[in-house]
Amino acid sequence: MTVERRPPKKPTIVNLDQIESTTDIPIPTDPLERVIGQDDAVTLARTAATQRRHLLLVGPPGTGKSMIAQALSLHLPRPMEEIRVVHNPENPERPMIEVRKRDDVVKDNLEREGAEGELIDPKEAPINVAERLGYKCVHCGIYSSPKDRVCPKCSRPKSAIHQTASNPFGDLLGGLFEVTLGTIAAKDRVTTTRRRFGQEEVVVYERAGELIKVLDQKALEKRREMEQISPRKVLVPVERNPFVLATGASDTELLGDVRHDPYGGHPQLGTQPYERVVPGSIHEAHEGVLFIDELPQLGFLQRYILTAMQEKRFPISGRNPQSAGASVRVDAVPCDFILVAACNIQDLPHILSPLRSRIMGSGYEVLVETTMEDNEVNRSKLAQFTAQEIAMDKRIPPATRDAVLALITEAHRRAKEVDGQEKSLTLRLRELGGLIRSAGDLAVTEKSPLIEPKHIKDALKRARSAEEQIKAKYGSYYGGVAKDISESQKSASPYNYWNYHPSEGMEGYK
Repeated sequence: MTVERRPPKKPTIVNLDQIESTTDIPIPTDPLERVIGQDDAVTLARTAATQRRHLLLVGPPGTGKSMIAQALSLHLPRPMEEIRVVHNPENPERPMIEVRKRDDVVKDNLEREGAEGELIDPKEAPINVAERLGYKCVHCGIYSSPKDRVCPKCSRPKSAIHQTASNPFGDLLGGLFEVTLGTIAAKDRVTTTRRRFGQEEVVVYERAGELIKVLDQKALEKRREMEQISPRKVLVPVERNPFVLATGASDTELLGDVRHDPYGGHPQLGTQPYERVVPGSIHEAHEGVLFIDELPQLGFLQRYILTAMQEKRFPISGRNPQSAGASVRVDAVPCDFILVAACNIQDLPHILSPLRSRIMGSGYEVLVETTMEDNEVNRSKLAQFTAQEIAMDKRIPPATRDAVLALITEAHRRAKEVDGQEKSLTLRLRELGGLIRSAGDLAVTEKSPLIEPKHIKDALKRARSAEEQIKAKYGSYYGGVAKDISESQKSASPYNYWNYHPSEGMEGYK
């Protein structure tokens, strides 16, 4: 399948003087165009989607790293392969893998539908069939659910078998024996013959809830063909999300596992090993994007990511040595994914060196921006960001032009105070998005149809971090600790003051 790759459109500049509210601001349909201020990262993300390259995004939280990963996945063609695990009759603990193309999956589903037969209303079935399957009462002829043991109209057992069994205590037991025998008489399946198109054919009628399933000769033949094929289970369906989030995943979630069978694989009581195989995130991301934020937090699991990237296949085995699944192993499970990983600058040394080498060898490392120049184009982008946040939230009203300008002023202030950048706008947009939502909540509380500048101003007081609130109240963080700690904590735990700073006004214990 080929996917048409179109060059990115030039950004639409929103003239803030010509809008009344954020409802006048167009939101791009291209997900990558919704990423604000990360032009280099977006360009490389487009390349990564087209060429299937890996990506490592480095920078502080809230700058759009996860948004870039999700947008990249939406630029990929839809998955074309379905992964199935197949029962191995010669060695059940070594199930096999089958990979089917999308067209073959559609064909298989059509054949399966043909083998499932046709559903009909019980009244359309022959009378004797409806009676034998428990849909029709043999006494009054009323149709009812096969779950009803007694006819809801005549209150007699629906089956006729009770007529052959006499019960001398029927007047005392209220027909209990008849009901029991009647239940035994009802069948789940009836085989008979019928004439169709001048020929006689075998036909099977089966219970299917409140309906009856009819299997003609063609459906029966297809069912026999399917029964001769080894049983299988869909491990990774062809219709799936191409974006898989694996941040903080355990080894089981990341690499797959085999569920425990309390019956130890007993042929009558237990569950076959192939049915207990569970895919990991690396397998579910096949043909898509595997996104891992805070990559260094995976620790030793980074080695398995490296192996999966190199081989594009990774086995699934039982990971608990105490489990019945410990002896089960499925080899060569496909996992051809694009890795998009993210981390903070200080965590770079904790990424496995061979893994970084693999990313650089077939991908890119990008340092995301924290600020952008304060100009007309970028102010337009922040206005677009405001409209996007309001549209995604769906619970807050639009913002007026003056409210958007107030937000841009705040973005300018944060760029100066946090990043020390003059004439810039912050790209720490997660906190800015929180400010928009807080202002929107205030507008909703006041029943205002629009977010006004006063809501932005009031939200700034609400949106302060805990450290900022402590500093405003106590003068410093350590001053707040000194005031907040109880006398019992002072006497019991001297370690509370291990960061003693005389310059902060802390006098220690007295």
